[in-house]
Amino acid sequence: MNKLDESLLTKLPPFSRLDRPQIRTILDQAVPRRYDEGTTVFGEGMEAERFYLLLDGTIRVVRTTPTGEQIIALHIGPGQLFGIAPALARDTYPATAVAAADCVTLSWPGRLWADFTANYPGFATESYRTLGARLGEMQSRITELATQQVEQRVAACLLRLVNQSGRKVETGIEISFPITRQNISEMTGTTLHTVSRLLSAWEREGIVESARRRIVVTAPHRLVVLSGASGQA
Repeated sequence: MNKLDESLLTKLPPFSRLDRPQIRTILDQAVPRRYDEGTTVFGEGMEAERFYLLLDGTIRVVRTTPTGEQIIALHIGPGQLFGIAPALARDTYPATAVAAADCVTLSWPGRLWADFTANYPGFATESYRTLGARLGEMQSRITELATQQVEQRVAACLLRLVNQSGRKVETGIEISFPITRQNISEMTGTTLHTVSRLLSAWEREGIVESARRRIVVTAPHRLVVLSGASGQA
């Protein structure tokens, strides 16, 4: 198998302060793998044997409630670490990681985490910054669930997705990975029926375009108003 090129990592924040020999050492210890859309990378509660870097695609992070309900906690885009249980001082994964689109990853044995954080400048700082941002996003989601009406939550969810992964298309901003109405219901703590009703109404009003596993936001400013963000300080 051909060696992975150092350029894969040189511009990514966890590795951007390293010289090429250091990156070469890191890559020589990595295992590359492709995951088809819908494939589980690891499951909640499994032993955290490896930590991962997403090179391409989108990872969907799913939690299971005590009653067995599936909740989509967040999405992770290219260039980010995930499965970083050692950063939480855990030996099991706290959530399930699923390929929301076809993905390419690198991964390393969990035993190397301490070595990476101790010996590679910037790796620890960026890793814990990433972790802090994700915890902050999840805290915001909890606040939304506790304080916002369903319409506000769904609007805020779509805005978050286009901000994180949107790409411009002729009619607006498209969420760059396949997403269903069921996915949105699992992100917003509501029912599939309610999400379908809202999206259908917003389509009639020219706010979104929705097809099978594809959503385009055609009027982002209208979603901002619906989410209540426009009235916040």
